Amino acid sequence: MLPAGEIGEPPVTPCCSENGDQKKNLKEKSDISIAALVENEQVCEGTDNGDLPSCVSAFIEKEVGNDLKSLKKLDKLIEQMTENKMQLEEQVLTVSSEIPKRIHTALKKAEESKQFLNQFLEQETHLFSSINSHLLTAQPWMEDLGAMINQIEEIERHLAYLKWISQIEELSDNIQQYLMTNNVPEAASTLVFMAELDIKLQESSCTHLLGFMRATVKFWHKILKDKLTRQGIYPYFTPEWYLAQVLLWIGNHTQFLDEKIQPILDKVGSSVNARLEFSRGLMMLILEKLAADIPCLLYDDNLFCHLVDEVLLFEKELHSVHGYPSTFANCMHILSEETCFQRWLTVERKFALQKMDSMLSSEAAWISQYKDITDVDEMKVPDCAETFMTLLLVITDRYKNLPTASRKLQFLELQKDLVDDFRIRLTQVMKEETRASLGFRYCAILNAVNYISAVLADWADNVFFLQLQQAALEVFAENNTLSKLQLGQLASMESSVFDDMINLLERLKHDMLTRQVDHVFREVKDAAKLYKKERWLSLPSQSEQAVMSLSSSACPLLLTLRDRLLQLEQQLCFSLFKVFWQMLVEKLDIYIYQEIILANHFNEGGAAQLHFDMTRNLFPLFSHYCKRPENYFKHVKRSLYSFEFECWFCLTSERCPAVNFRATSCHSGTK
Repeated sequence: MLPAGEIGEPPVTPCCSENGDQKKNLKEKSDISIAALVENEQVCEGTDNGDLPSCVSAFIEKEVGNDLKSLKKLDKLIEQMTENKMQLEEQVLTVSSEIPKRIHTALKKAEESKQFLNQFLEQETHLFSSINSHLLTAQPWMEDLGAMINQIEEIERHLAYLKWISQIEELSDNIQQYLMTNNVPEAASTLVFMAELDIKLQESSCTHLLGFMRATVKFWHKILKDKLTRQGIYPYFTPEWYLAQVLLWIGNHTQFLDEKIQPILDKVGSSVNARLEFSRGLMMLILEKLAADIPCLLYDDNLFCHLVDEVLLFEKELHSVHGYPSTFANCMHILSEETCFQRWLTVERKFALQKMDSMLSSEAAWISQYKDITDVDEMKVPDCAETFMTLLLVITDRYKNLPTASRKLQFLELQKDLVDDFRIRLTQVMKEETRASLGFRYCAILNAVNYISAVLADWADNVFFLQLQQAALEVFAENNTLSKLQLGQLASMESSVFDDMINLLERLKHDMLTRQVDHVFREVKDAAKLYKKERWLSLPSQSEQAVMSLSSSACPLLLTLRDRLLQLEQQLCFSLFKVFWQMLVEKLDIYIYQEIILANHFNEGGAAQLHFDMTRNLFPLFSHYCKRPENYFKHVKRSLYSFEFECWFCLTSERCPAVNFRATSCHSGTK
């Protein structure tokens, strides 16, 4: 019989190890025990009350029953039950020994967790204290930082405001550019975009910005509408039409006014000129028409320039053909009004600069128009320079009839600015050609600079520019912008209105010529290396030679010199080439004197050979350019005369058996 507490408990596997047979027997026994226990449990469940005695009785009844032969199974059952009891006891002992260890381990881990938690709490307390301390320390900084953030936000708002204004101005500039280039569709598209921005800004509280945007949109809307309207009617009322019509009316009525109306006025003793009064009346109509048309044409460069051209032609014919006095009201007065005049200056500058770009980029820019006509092409002026000066002359003709000197002086400043701009462009092209300072283009630039300078010098003596100089003198005197010396020079005509430009051009010309002279001089020095090393002290005397001939070492020098002179004579104008060869001769004279004459000793034959090389070969190279070229070789000429005197002295003296010449001294003995 098993205790009640042991029924139904599964067997516990023993802790000791067993061999294979023992494990197999134990497993079989365990299975039998388990089966017996299961059956016993089923038997117990089958009883009515399910108590322990009943279960045991039922188990005995089932295993033994009424069969006495079954009693022999009791030993086996007792053995099985004993084993089951032992197994259960071992399991209980095992469980009772393991549970305290697990509890101890759990308690130990809980203690460690508690320690960690305490450490974390201490760290949290320390960190909390540090944070509070840092917050107290940073509180003033936070206040300052808050103030700075507020300032930054304010600046950002201002910046955003300025960006809006900048965007509006940029759109306005774009519309103006499109209108100036007659690109109406793009101008309209830009205006639409500006109107969309105006709609987006309606939610803003910036009332001034809203007002500025709305006013700008309205302004360009009106301009664009006027332009579109004008383009619709302009072809039928062009300035050449109504200006030509007025000239036609004046011409058609001249005979009638002179023969019919003027005698009547003369008869009553009136001093009125009928034809001039008729012309003046028509002129008033023209002025009214121009006053209405000009504001509509200011932003269209082509139309405005066309209007100015037609007005100038009209004025020229009116004064020259019909004798209209310049003292009467005329179109030049309306062109002199501030807004119109400033626009005229701007347009003149714009088209002049475009013309300059075109003339300098032309394939024939550096070729003379008259290169095949020797008499006409004395200045060897390249096409770009002549075209530029013609442009300045045309500008002069356009503004010379302006009614006031102040307006003429403003146009004069424009011309001077254009000259300076053209000089800068020539300088830029010249710098690109510096490595080929003897080349065709470099020489053409030099000819252009010389031509412009010469023309400006001629213009300085022109009556028109002398009058402008006097007007400028009065303006400078009123504004005290010049010193007394400068005012005196202007008043005495020692200087001109173009002096500043002429001085800059002359400086550029001198620099370019100097660069050419230095280039040729370097080549000449390289070619003269052998000539410098000539054995002047051991050359045979003239009496020992049948015929004097050029030193062979001098040939490279003279050939180089000849070729360069011929080349530059063909490429430079006469005045420039004259300055060039005179500058070259000056350097060459000093070079021969210092590097050959002073650096060597000469016997009689050497002195005679040098004299022959210089007088019969070097000097004649320049005889084509002047009558007495030796006068430009001052040092060499004086040294040669010294040699001649010393030779004569030594030949007539009995005390000089061995002659050794050096420069202007006579030495006895050898070097």
